[in-house]
Amino acid sequence: MDPKILPTIDPRSGFCRENSIFSSKRKPIPLPSNESLDVTTFISSRAHSGKIAFIDASSGRHLTFSQVWSAVDSVASSLSDMGIRKSHVILLLSPNSIFFPIVCLSVMSLGAIITTTNPLNTTSEISKQISDSKPVLAFTTRALLPKIDKSNLKIVLIEDHDDNVNYSKLSPNIVASLGEMMMKETKPIRVKERVNQDDIATLLYSSGTTGASKGVISSHRNIIAMVQTILCRFNLEDHKFEQKFICTVPMFHIYGLAAFATGLLASGSTIIVLSKFEMDEMLSCISKYKATYLPLVPPILVAMVNNANRIKAKYNLSSLQSVLSGGAPLSKEVIEGFMEKYPTVTILQGYGLTESTGVGASTDSLEESRRYGTAGMLSPSMEAKIVDPDTGAALPVNRTGELWLRGPTIMKGYFSNVEATASTLDSHGWLRTGDLCYIDDDGFIFVVDRLKELIKYKGYQVPPAELEALLLSHPEIVDAAVIPFPDKEVGQFPMAYVVRKDGSNLSETSIMDFVAGQVAPYKRIRRVTFVASIPKNPSGKILRKDLIKLATSKL
Repeated sequence: MDPKILPTIDPRSGFCRENSIFSSKRKPIPLPSNESLDVTTFISSRAHSGKIAFIDASSGRHLTFSQVWSAVDSVASSLSDMGIRKSHVILLLSPNSIFFPIVCLSVMSLGAIITTTNPLNTTSEISKQISDSKPVLAFTTRALLPKIDKSNLKIVLIEDHDDNVNYSKLSPNIVASLGEMMMKETKPIRVKERVNQDDIATLLYSSGTTGASKGVISSHRNIIAMVQTILCRFNLEDHKFEQKFICTVPMFHIYGLAAFATGLLASGSTIIVLSKFEMDEMLSCISKYKATYLPLVPPILVAMVNNANRIKAKYNLSSLQSVLSGGAPLSKEVIEGFMEKYPTVTILQGYGLTESTGVGASTDSLEESRRYGTAGMLSPSMEAKIVDPDTGAALPVNRTGELWLRGPTIMKGYFSNVEATASTLDSHGWLRTGDLCYIDDDGFIFVVDRLKELIKYKGYQVPPAELEALLLSHPEIVDAAVIPFPDKEVGQFPMAYVVRKDGSNLSETSIMDFVAGQVAPYKRIRRVTFVASIPKNPSGKILRKDLIKLATSKL
């Protein structure tokens, strides 16, 4: 193509015929031009009128913005005195807490790298991450200490300092308490190594739903772009009054870390932190603190619809403006049901991966969310391609293929894993998401299924999500997951795990008949198992590999 001829982009879909690229229809995010900038400095330098930064939901303890930044300086100074330098990896093993952000921001301000892990992980899972990421220091709580104590890592205990406690008796690896570090007087001048936007900020391990867990390298530039995306999405720069977010999402997860542990600080918003999710505590916090934004995964939103009368009788949710749902697109029934029960609350949806710093697509208004089944429109400054998995050809609107993303939040690669990086990121910066999608005439993305989760029945491709949606339309089914079950004759056939409604006597045969009457013969479910619940990761995605392991363990 002649470089003098500018490509023509269809304003409706965002698609360019010349290069087969979809461009975001949203206003591009402003990014800082200063290369020597770390994410902590970027966030702390933002002007706002906020007073309280974090509130602990269970105790009511809070930290003001000035207390947060004073603590970050003190902890960074202590870390520097301990010999922590740029590029050192620091492990953070902790449930959500008002101190989680202080650790993250302190570490990143030095150019050191934060790696988080799920507190529910087993000791052996955590030790695998330790041997892969090679941290030099760990922050953890007293309750979680046994999970890493045998690793011989130096440990900082996340608790207030108590002179009466002999920390070496708890563990000889403990070198300090976070409370002690937060009280440290910072030196007037601290020598800091220069941190550039391109340097590594975080090393988060992707859920591994399609294979072994891998360390995702996110740069300061990636996190800064995520922060800007959040501020633009919620119009937080324009608000003249303080917004209050309930933090239900885990801070060890990319969205929790980038949004709630760091990014929203830039807007002056208040974050009410739940150490673990509990429905009644979440609802009472909305009422008590007059929260305006509530992030959720779809099952919680469904529970709010199903129990709306009891909830509204017990809690005052009048302050709530928006719920933010991620993990999986919401159905028409759920959206309409929520709008009927909570007419003053707007549903917003989001789509993103750890590899894209939690950014990808979103619905930013009720009108957009009513494009039922959509993951949303491309996030600001994001580009997409829909690629045929068989031919590698880039496809136009309304054609299904693998979604590729490119933009300022896309990861640098996988840690110490050249092979996995090469198979996920191409030389032009495109991230292969592994999601089968199409983009419609108006630029809305629809996720059809995971590329690697397609069931291959006699060569036919069967998307599990399609069968799951069908199962969930049955009045006696609460939840369902469909997996590929190995078979010598056909390759694989669809098997369903089903959660029945209380009191239901629904049989395996009746479920198979229900599906068979509505799908092509090759899509029929040929095996059903009843379970109490469907295993899901913190963002609400079905853990199919766990179900596959369960199903095939008896073979």
